Amino acid sequence: MALTTVLPETFTRAVSALKQANPREEILLEEAPAPGKLASHAYALGATVMRRGEEVATGRLVLLHEPAGHEAWEGDTRLVCYVTAEVEPDMANDPLLPQVAWGWLIDALDTHTEGYLAIGGTVTQTTSSRFGGLHGPTTTDLELRASWTPLPDSAAAHLDAWCALLASTAGLPPVGVAAMPLRRA
Repeated sequence: MALTTVLPETFTRAVSALKQANPREEILLEEAPAPGKLASHAYALGATVMRRGEEVATGRLVLLHEPAGHEAWEGDTRLVCYVTAEVEPDMANDPLLPQVAWGWLIDALDTHTEGYLAIGGTVTQTTSSRFGGLHGPTTTDLELRASWTPLPDSAAAHLDAWCALLASTAGLPPVGVAAMPLRRA
């Protein structure tokens, strides 16, 4: 006889809200494997951002739920996000890029949600030069990793914020505005 696990209602409502997402057409979402050791319950989405048929950013959003709560989270639910995109070399060399990227996250959360708690994260810029069998152009990437505690029953709004962050990181224009051509070396 198989054991059935009853999932907490808070978690099932949040997962249901995430599954009903309807992001802008350039953002493709799919369920992804969730980490098994960070919390009692977890659910994850992966994202690919396409622009003119080309992948320009990727990301992952993980919903964690610990029924007893977690002191550092200031609650029982946590969202963890990851976003990465290749950026133009002149942009990657801008010393303010990390602050700008972090600002994209804060702006998205402030615009799309009613609030959040205990936010923290990192922004990383990398330059990769390829040699030998991997020879190719030098690339520069931006990576943002962050986590925060959403207010109760607000998973859908936080997913909207994450999608807005993906769009900003990918350089997508606002919905309804024509995009400028991509510049590639």
